[in-house]
Amino acid sequence: MNTSIKRLGVRTASAIAAMVLASQAAWALEPFKVQDIRVEGLQRIEAGTVFASMPLRVGEEYNDEKGSAAIRALFALGLFKDVRLEADGHVLVVVVQERPSIANVEFAGTKEFDKDALVKAMRDVGLAEGRPFDKALADRAEQELKRQYINKSLYGAEVVTTVTPIERNRVNLTFTVVEGEPARIKDIHVVGNKAFSESTLKGLFDLDTGGWLSWYTKSDRYARTKLNADLETLRSYYLQRGYLEFRIDSTQVAISPDKQDIAITINVTEGERFVVSGVKLEGNYLDRDDEFKSLVTIEPGAPYNADKVAETTKAFTEHFGNFGYAFARVEAVPEIDRSTNRVAIALRAEPSRRAYVRRIQVSGNNRTRDEVIRREFRQYEASWYDGDRIKLSRDRVDRLGYFTEVNVETQDVPGSPDQVDLVVNVAEKPTGSLQLGAGFSSAEKIALSFSIKQDNVFGSGNYLGVDINTSKYRRTLVFSTTDPYFTQSGISRTLDLYYRTDRPYDEQGGSYQLVTTGTSIRFGVPFSEVDTVFLGGGFEQTKIKPGTNIPAYYLAYADTYGYTSNAIPLTLGWSRDDRDSALAPNSGRYQRLNSEWSAAGDAHYVRANYQYQQYVPLNKKFTLAFNGELGLGKGIGGRPFPVFKNFYSGGLGSVRGFDQGTLGPRDITGASIGGPKKVTLNAELIAPFPGAGNDRTLRVFGFVDAGNVFGDNEKMSMSEMRASAGLGLSWISPLGPLRLAYAQPVRKQAGDKIQKLQFQIGTSF
Repeated sequence: MNTSIKRLGVRTASAIAAMVLASQAAWALEPFKVQDIRVEGLQRIEAGTVFASMPLRVGEEYNDEKGSAAIRALFALGLFKDVRLEADGHVLVVVVQERPSIANVEFAGTKEFDKDALVKAMRDVGLAEGRPFDKALADRAEQELKRQYINKSLYGAEVVTTVTPIERNRVNLTFTVVEGEPARIKDIHVVGNKAFSESTLKGLFDLDTGGWLSWYTKSDRYARTKLNADLETLRSYYLQRGYLEFRIDSTQVAISPDKQDIAITINVTEGERFVVSGVKLEGNYLDRDDEFKSLVTIEPGAPYNADKVAETTKAFTEHFGNFGYAFARVEAVPEIDRSTNRVAIALRAEPSRRAYVRRIQVSGNNRTRDEVIRREFRQYEASWYDGDRIKLSRDRVDRLGYFTEVNVETQDVPGSPDQVDLVVNVAEKPTGSLQLGAGFSSAEKIALSFSIKQDNVFGSGNYLGVDINTSKYRRTLVFSTTDPYFTQSGISRTLDLYYRTDRPYDEQGGSYQLVTTGTSIRFGVPFSEVDTVFLGGGFEQTKIKPGTNIPAYYLAYADTYGYTSNAIPLTLGWSRDDRDSALAPNSGRYQRLNSEWSAAGDAHYVRANYQYQQYVPLNKKFTLAFNGELGLGKGIGGRPFPVFKNFYSGGLGSVRGFDQGTLGPRDITGASIGGPKKVTLNAELIAPFPGAGNDRTLRVFGFVDAGNVFGDNEKMSMSEMRASAGLGLSWISPLGPLRLAYAQPVRKQAGDKIQKLQFQIGTSF
């Protein structure tokens, strides 16, 4: 080696050591003017990356300070495991040793987590194919993986990281996991309780010691987040019942030496039970004391209830917001009299200053157009701040269904104490779906389905969909598109094109069909923020195709009015839905009204159907549900009600325990032909499945059903109503909502078709 080459004497084992040595260079060199810079040791990395990162250029004077800065800058790239500088005359030589690149990341033995999700998580932290390998980063990833297994109660999980060098300075990275058996909760104890039994308090928890369904609910697997949620439930339970000074002193979680059993001990101090002696208003209430008093839900003479206090202060704050006071402060101050165990609540209010909204900003909508979100807002820019309108606006945006999260934040405007900006933060979700599926029910047998839907086409807020269904009794092909803002005032427009083949439920398996082809247009007119009225019209053609076992009633209608009937139905409808969930409702109400009127064409009739559902939560576990449905139809212009518009009853969705669609009138052959009048009444008591804890996706219910279908010349008589009672199972399965029912008819007549066990995916009631 040329003796003129003078080493700066810096070789490092790690980036940190390199920076320390670089900053404390042991061998100082005489400064020299750099005439050239040469890089040695590169394999995959471009030389330009090195040149761009160095704080030293050709033509500049080299000194020890600049040399140390250059080494630090190159190590900071994370691309090199060794860097040193050498001088060859007036040429600065940068000698590097690249970190190996990651060729592949694999996971072995991982059953609890999806491998694709793990690969993505590793990519997010920098461990991905093509990136430089960092041993420290791999160690941290290993520890994070262990932590995630602990969150799943797999305390005995072992993770081994294997780094396998391969050609071209690359490595394969493998995380081998031995998951072991999950630790299970064997004991839960609440210590210090006097007012309520331990079994009552433990019944509030989602965590438990397991049961025969623990394999499904995993309620006996410990998780800190679940325990925290249960502790909050416990605290809320006491604070709702007057125990103002209740506290949780400590929580001990002990794990057995073999890491298989967990014992949880919760130590509490209940304190005394307090009764509310009175409520008083203090502060400035804008001379609207009576209005605010009407919002108070705290009841004097009743036990102190923290939920009622929070509900009242929130209502006060929101009511201040209705008058533009965005910064109002409301505080509930308890005044405790321990000698009588009574507490007076003082509600202190300071409205602060009135504000108006300067600007509304939308953030997070990468695909959805701003106007789609802004047109749902009822709070306007340059208007007084209105809390009710802001909440309504947020809810309207959320109901679009395009976002997983919708939040509205209030920001002060610097230098303008009477102005605020609203920032609408949304997180978009995929709004398109392509589904291929199959279903099976006791009535329909195998049904194949296909659908392609896009709820937010090109971010415009419009809907476009195609549905195909191939069930035994009803086959459909539907094209549909909806413009929710066909007009600027919010009137929606829906266009439908459909083709349906129906065969009334018939156990004899006849081959006759009703084929309906049609098109329609429907407008939705919002009459309030929660009510929408639908108006529309269309053209519909129905053909009766003869076949085996066709009812004589159908043949009689076809002989008189023809096998093909054209109709121009006009539709009128209304809907309102304020349930807390469409799949597993616990509270709220659902109503819908649909009607048709056809005065032109071959079929002249009117037809209406009204449905009402009410869900009443009895407590955390039990829900009482009611359903009522009334259908009426009548022929007009001297013509009978068309047979192909008849209602049907019996089975799931109406009166369980009777064969699907067999209630009501029959023709001379004994075939069920339905009728123009229908009544259905249902009541259910819903509870979590035994052993499933408080899991609301798997529930059991007891029910009572009543109903029937009546002919055109029959009176809707209670004496003719059929009734049944039984038990059922509801499960939100991966294939959709599944309901299974076992019913015993309690009111029936000779000739009724009985089917005690029935099930279906995707139905309610």
